[in-house]
Parts: sequence; C-alpha cells; structure tokens
Amino acid sequence: MTNEHVEACVPLDISDGDVYEAMKEISGYLDITPADFKEVYLKAYQHALQRLTQSVRVAEVMTKQVATVGPNTPLRAVAELMSERGVSGVPVIDADRRVVGVVSDKDFLSHMGTGEAQTLMDLVAECLRGSGCVAKPIRQKYASDIMTSPAITISEDSSVLEAADLLVKKGINRIPVVDPEGKLVGIVARADVVRSAPPRGWT
Repeated sequence: MTNEHVEACVPLDISDGDVYEAMKEISGYLDITPADFKEVYLKAYQHALQRLTQSVRVAEVMTKQVATVGPNTPLRAVAELMSERGVSGVPVIDADRRVVGVVSDKDFLSHMGTGEAQTLMDLVAECLRGSGCVAKPIRQKYASDIMTSPAITISEDSSVLEAADLLVKKGINRIPVVDPEGKLVGIVARADVVRSAPPRGWT
C-alpha cells in the first residue's frame, strides 16, 4: 500500500505541520490559486496519511489467535487445518514457538501433481487429463518438506505501513509477527492492514 494508491478525497485531520511540509515541496513563489491550493492539499494529505499510518503499530491490528503447525505435522493435517480456518497459510513453529517457516497454498500447489502447477486451475487441469491423484506425491510428507523457509516475519513494533509494503513487495497474504526473541505472537494479514486504514468520511 502506497500513498498514491489512496484516494485523496478522503478527509483527514491535516495538521499545520503537514501543510508546512507540503508547501516546502512546492518550488518557486506560491500564489494561492485553486490549482495551487489543490496541490498543497494533495501533498498535505499524503503527509497526513503517512504520519497517521506510521503511528499505527502491527501489534494493534494483528490477530493474536493464530493457527500453527509444527515441522513434523503431516501435510494432511496441515491442509485440514487450513481448510477449517479458511486461511491460505499457516506459520510453522518449533517447540519454543519460534517461526521456522510458513506453509501456504502456493507451497501445496508447487509440490502436487507434476510440480508444475502454479494455480488451482493448473491442478484441476492436470487431474482432468487423467494424470492420477495429484496429491499422491506429498501424501506421506510433513510440513517441513514443503514449507517456505526462512519465513518472512515482522516485529510487533513495526508500523502498519511497513507491513503493507512487505506484503506487496513479497507478494504474500499474511506475515507472522514475532517478539524480540523470534517467538510468534500473532499474524498480520492484508485484511488487517485494510481495516487499519482511515475510512471514507473519517475526520
């Protein structure tokens, strides 16, 4: 999530500091015309949005009750857990609750069938071609066999803006949140980031 992706018509509590920072970015003599005012407003909006977003910490929006598995959890159990919880990925933790990896639906896809499937429909197409049970190659495997490791994590003191940037840059849907010792304390998903953004009409 970047500032330019947010509609500038959303009213925010723009401070004098935001306006000042915006005016500093405009070169030359500033004659207050409608066009100038609009430019100041848009830049002030961006400063206000950045300030407000950076003030919200991951710990404030993360989900604390996290579905997890261990490295030796059979993949059948992992799949059943993800299905029951309606999630596309789960952290893999060791005995000390340190995150050692993440199993996502993409990990399942890349290890099922011929290993070339990148989407659910790739897998369906392979099955319909009569290639046999697409889950057979991983039926006897465990979370540690297909998990992505090392896991991408974020600290609970990081800003929501940092979490949003990480989600976009890495192309993932959720990030395990860890304490200073690397132990799992929650998870932040794209939906959590969206809910933390200032709503329309917010003042």
